[in-house]
Amino acid sequence: MNSLEGKIAYITGGSKGIGLGVAKALLDKGMHVAITSRSQTSADQAAGILNQLGKGEAIGIGSDVRNPEQEKAAIEVCLKKFRKIDLVFANAGLGHFGSIEDLSFDQWNEVIDTNLKGVFHTLKSSLEALKQTEGYFMTLASLAGTNFFAGGSAYNASKFGLVGFTQAVMLDLRKYGIKTTTIMPGSVSTHFNNNEPSPDDAWKIQPEDIGQMVVDLLQMHQRTLPSKIEVRPTLPPSVQKA
Repeated sequence: MNSLEGKIAYITGGSKGIGLGVAKALLDKGMHVAITSRSQTSADQAAGILNQLGKGEAIGIGSDVRNPEQEKAAIEVCLKKFRKIDLVFANAGLGHFGSIEDLSFDQWNEVIDTNLKGVFHTLKSSLEALKQTEGYFMTLASLAGTNFFAGGSAYNASKFGLVGFTQAVMLDLRKYGIKTTTIMPGSVSTHFNNNEPSPDDAWKIQPEDIGQMVVDLLQMHQRTLPSKIEVRPTLPPSVQKA
Protein backbone atom coordinates (compact mmCIF):
# COMPACT_ATOMS: atom_id res chain seq x y z
CA MET A 1 0.00 0.00 0.00
CA ASN A 2 2.87 2.42 -0.59
CA SER A 3 0.47 4.54 -2.63
CA LEU A 4 -2.61 5.22 -0.49
CA GLU A 5 -4.46 7.26 -3.10
CA GLY A 6 -7.94 5.83 -3.61
CA LYS A 7 -7.64 3.16 -0.89
CA ILE A 8 -10.64 2.60 1.38
CA ALA A 9 -10.69 2.53 5.19
CA TYR A 10 -13.44 1.46 7.57
CA ILE A 11 -12.99 2.97 11.04
CA THR A 12 -15.17 2.11 14.03
CA GLY A 13 -15.68 4.81 16.62
CA GLY A 14 -14.47 7.36 14.10
CA SER A 15 -16.53 10.39 15.07
CA LYS A 16 -14.02 11.71 17.64
CA GLY A 17 -10.71 11.04 19.36
CA ILE A 18 -8.25 8.56 17.92
CA GLY A 19 -10.65 7.31 15.25
CA LEU A 20 -11.18 10.83 13.95
CA GLY A 21 -7.43 11.54 14.06
CA VAL A 22 -6.74 8.42 12.01
CA ALA A 23 -9.45 9.37 9.51
CA LYS A 24 -7.90 12.82 9.04
CA ALA A 25 -4.45 11.35 8.41
CA LEU A 26 -5.77 8.87 5.85
CA LEU A 27 -7.86 11.45 4.03
CA ASP A 28 -4.81 13.68 3.77
CA LYS A 29 -3.11 10.84 1.86
CA GLY A 30 -6.00 10.57 -0.58
CA MET A 31 -7.81 7.64 1.00
CA HIS A 32 -11.59 7.46 1.36
CA VAL A 33 -13.00 6.59 4.78
CA ALA A 34 -16.18 5.24 6.30
CA ILE A 35 -16.44 6.19 9.98
CA THR A 36 -18.93 4.68 12.38
CA SER A 37 -20.55 5.83 15.59
CA ARG A 38 -23.41 4.55 17.69
CA SER A 39 -25.14 7.79 16.66
CA GLN A 40 -25.85 8.33 12.97
CA THR A 41 -26.01 12.06 13.67
CA SER A 42 -22.54 12.08 15.23
CA ALA A 43 -21.15 10.02 12.35
CA ASP A 44 -22.67 12.39 9.78
CA GLN A 45 -21.41 15.49 11.59
CA ALA A 46 -17.87 14.13 11.77
CA ALA A 47 -17.97 13.08 8.10
CA GLY A 48 -19.06 16.59 7.19
CA ILE A 49 -16.04 18.06 8.98
CA LEU A 50 -13.71 15.52 7.38
CA ASN A 51 -14.99 16.28 3.90
CA GLN A 52 -13.82 19.87 4.33
CA LEU A 53 -10.29 18.84 5.29
CA GLY A 54 -8.94 15.96 3.28
CA LYS A 55 -8.30 14.97 -0.30
CA GLY A 56 -10.48 11.87 -0.03
CA GLU A 57 -14.18 11.41 0.73
CA ALA A 58 -15.71 10.48 4.10
CA ILE A 59 -19.08 8.94 4.90
CA GLY A 60 -20.69 8.41 8.29
CA ILE A 61 -22.47 5.19 9.28
CA GLY A 62 -24.48 4.52 12.41
CA SER A 63 -23.49 1.20 14.00
CA ASP A 64 -23.08 -0.20 17.50
CA VAL A 65 -20.22 -2.71 17.35
CA ARG A 66 -21.89 -4.73 20.09
CA ASN A 67 -24.56 -5.70 17.58
CA PRO A 68 -23.22 -8.08 14.89
CA GLU A 69 -26.13 -7.38 12.55
CA GLN A 70 -25.49 -3.64 12.70
CA GLU A 71 -21.80 -4.18 11.94
CA LYS A 72 -22.64 -6.44 9.01
CA ALA A 73 -25.02 -3.80 7.65
CA ALA A 74 -22.41 -1.05 8.15
CA ILE A 75 -19.81 -2.98 6.17
CA GLU A 76 -22.37 -3.48 3.40
CA VAL A 77 -22.99 0.29 3.31
CA CYS A 78 -19.25 0.89 2.99
CA LEU A 79 -18.91 -1.67 0.20
CA LYS A 80 -21.93 -0.31 -1.65
CA LYS A 81 -20.39 3.17 -1.61
CA PHE A 82 -16.70 2.37 -2.20
CA ARG A 83 -16.78 -1.19 -3.68
CA LYS A 84 -13.90 -2.46 -1.53
CA ILE A 85 -12.17 -2.17 1.85
CA ASP A 86 -8.37 -1.97 2.17
CA LEU A 87 -8.11 -1.17 5.88
CA VAL A 88 -10.29 -1.99 8.86
CA PHE A 89 -9.32 0.03 11.94
CA ALA A 90 -11.20 -1.39 14.94
CA ASN A 91 -11.10 1.55 17.30
CA ALA A 92 -14.47 1.75 19.10
CA GLY A 93 -14.01 1.37 22.82
CA LEU A 94 -15.00 2.57 26.28
CA GLY A 95 -14.08 2.08 29.91
CA HIS A 96 -15.70 1.69 33.29
CA PHE A 97 -13.31 1.82 36.22
CA GLY A 98 -13.60 0.98 39.91
CA SER A 99 -13.05 -1.70 42.47
CA ILE A 100 -14.48 -5.12 41.67
CA GLU A 101 -16.68 -4.53 44.73
CA ASP A 102 -18.36 -1.62 42.97
CA LEU A 103 -18.26 -2.66 39.32
CA SER A 104 -21.75 -3.59 38.15
CA PHE A 105 -22.77 -6.43 35.85
CA ASP A 106 -23.96 -3.89 33.28
CA GLN A 107 -20.63 -2.02 33.35
CA TRP A 108 -18.64 -5.24 32.95
CA ASN A 109 -20.78 -6.38 30.03
CA GLU A 110 -20.64 -3.01 28.27
CA VAL A 111 -16.83 -2.92 28.38
CA ILE A 112 -16.34 -6.54 27.26
CA ASP A 113 -19.09 -6.36 24.64
CA THR A 114 -17.66 -3.18 23.10
CA ASN A 115 -13.89 -3.55 23.45
CA LEU A 116 -13.58 -7.27 22.75
CA LYS A 117 -16.72 -8.80 21.28
CA GLY A 118 -17.26 -5.69 19.16
CA VAL A 119 -13.90 -6.16 17.44
CA PHE A 120 -14.83 -9.77 16.69
CA HIS A 121 -18.08 -8.57 15.11
CA THR A 122 -16.23 -6.00 13.00
CA LEU A 123 -13.66 -8.46 11.73
CA LYS A 124 -16.14 -11.23 10.97
CA SER A 125 -18.26 -8.76 8.99
CA SER A 126 -15.33 -7.40 6.97
CA LEU A 127 -13.14 -10.48 6.54
CA GLU A 128 -14.21 -11.44 3.02
CA ALA A 129 -13.68 -7.87 1.85
CA LEU A 130 -10.17 -7.84 3.34
CA LYS A 131 -9.36 -11.13 1.61
CA GLN A 132 -10.33 -9.59 -1.73
CA THR A 133 -7.88 -6.69 -1.32
CA GLU A 134 -5.19 -8.48 0.73
CA GLY A 135 -5.84 -5.63 3.11
CA TYR A 136 -4.86 -4.57 6.60
CA PHE A 137 -6.65 -5.19 9.92
CA MET A 138 -5.66 -2.97 12.86
CA THR A 139 -6.98 -2.87 16.39
CA LEU A 140 -6.65 -0.10 18.95
CA ALA A 141 -5.68 -1.80 22.19
CA SER A 142 -3.86 -0.12 25.08
CA LEU A 143 -0.91 -0.45 27.40
CA ALA A 144 -3.67 -1.64 29.75
CA GLY A 145 -3.53 -4.77 27.62
CA THR A 146 -0.26 -5.71 29.28
CA ASN A 147 -0.17 -3.59 32.47
CA PHE A 148 -2.88 -4.26 35.04
CA PHE A 149 -3.95 -1.74 37.68
CA ALA A 150 -6.36 -1.47 40.59
CA GLY A 151 -9.85 -0.54 39.46
CA GLY A 152 -9.18 -1.79 35.95
CA SER A 153 -10.61 -5.30 36.04
CA ALA A 154 -13.11 -4.81 33.20
CA TYR A 155 -10.87 -2.59 31.07
CA ASN A 156 -7.76 -4.75 31.65
CA ALA A 157 -9.70 -7.89 30.80
CA SER A 158 -11.01 -6.37 27.57
CA LYS A 159 -7.62 -5.08 26.42
CA PHE A 160 -5.61 -8.14 27.50
CA GLY A 161 -8.17 -10.14 25.52
CA LEU A 162 -7.97 -7.81 22.54
CA VAL A 163 -4.18 -8.09 22.35
CA GLY A 164 -4.39 -11.89 22.43
CA PHE A 165 -7.24 -11.93 19.91
CA THR A 166 -5.38 -9.70 17.48
CA GLN A 167 -2.14 -11.66 17.66
CA ALA A 168 -3.94 -14.96 17.07
CA VAL A 169 -5.84 -13.40 14.16
CA MET A 170 -2.53 -12.20 12.73
CA LEU A 171 -1.39 -15.82 12.51
CA ASP A 172 -4.72 -16.90 11.01
CA LEU A 173 -4.86 -14.27 8.29
CA ARG A 174 -1.34 -13.77 6.99
CA LYS A 175 -1.77 -16.75 4.62
CA TYR A 176 -4.31 -14.59 2.78
CA GLY A 177 -1.90 -11.68 2.44
CA ILE A 178 -3.75 -9.77 5.17
CA LYS A 179 -1.53 -7.85 7.58
CA THR A 180 -2.67 -7.50 11.21
CA THR A 181 -1.41 -5.09 13.87
CA THR A 182 -2.53 -4.03 17.31
CA ILE A 183 -1.53 -0.56 18.53
CA MET A 184 -1.19 -0.19 22.30
CA PRO A 185 -1.07 3.47 23.35
CA GLY A 186 -0.50 4.95 26.76
CA SER A 187 -2.06 8.32 27.61
CA VAL A 188 -3.75 9.95 24.60
CA SER A 189 -5.42 13.36 24.55
CA THR A 190 -9.05 12.37 23.86
CA HIS A 191 -12.46 12.54 25.55
CA PHE A 192 -11.98 8.99 26.87
CA ASN A 193 -13.13 8.44 30.47
CA ASN A 194 -14.75 11.90 30.58
CA ASN A 195 -11.47 13.73 29.92
CA GLU A 196 -11.79 17.14 28.29
CA PRO A 197 -8.75 17.75 26.03
CA SER A 198 -6.95 20.97 26.93
CA PRO A 199 -3.50 22.57 26.72
CA ASP A 200 -2.68 20.62 29.88
CA ASP A 201 -2.76 17.49 27.69
CA ALA A 202 0.10 18.68 25.49
CA TRP A 203 2.44 16.05 27.00
CA LYS A 204 0.14 13.22 25.91
CA ILE A 205 0.09 11.36 22.62
CA GLN A 206 -2.21 13.24 20.23
CA PRO A 207 -4.78 11.55 17.96
CA GLU A 208 -2.88 12.77 14.89
CA ASP A 209 0.21 10.92 16.18
CA ILE A 210 -1.70 7.64 16.01
CA GLY A 211 -2.92 8.71 12.58
CA GLN A 212 0.67 9.14 11.40
CA MET A 213 1.53 5.73 12.81
CA VAL A 214 -1.31 4.12 10.83
CA VAL A 215 -0.08 5.81 7.64
CA ASP A 216 3.46 4.58 8.31
CA LEU A 217 2.22 1.02 8.84
CA LEU A 218 0.25 1.10 5.61
CA GLN A 219 3.25 2.31 3.67
CA MET A 220 5.68 -0.22 5.14
CA HIS A 221 6.99 -2.85 2.74
CA GLN A 222 4.70 -5.85 2.42
CA ARG A 223 7.44 -8.19 3.66
CA THR A 224 7.59 -6.49 7.07
CA LEU A 225 4.88 -6.63 9.75
CA PRO A 226 5.06 -4.79 13.11
CA SER A 227 2.36 -6.98 14.65
CA LYS A 228 2.23 -5.38 18.11
CA ILE A 229 3.24 -1.78 18.84
CA GLU A 230 3.53 -0.17 22.27
CA VAL A 231 3.54 3.63 22.20
CA ARG A 232 3.70 6.00 25.15
CA PRO A 233 4.32 9.70 25.85
CA THR A 234 8.00 10.60 25.70
CA LEU A 235 7.95 12.77 28.83
CA PRO A 236 4.97 12.34 31.17
CA PRO A 237 4.57 14.97 33.93
CA SER A 238 6.30 12.72 36.45
CA VAL A 239 9.49 12.78 34.37
CA GLN A 240 11.52 15.97 34.59
CA LYS A 241 14.01 17.03 31.93
CA ALA A 242 17.61 16.99 33.14
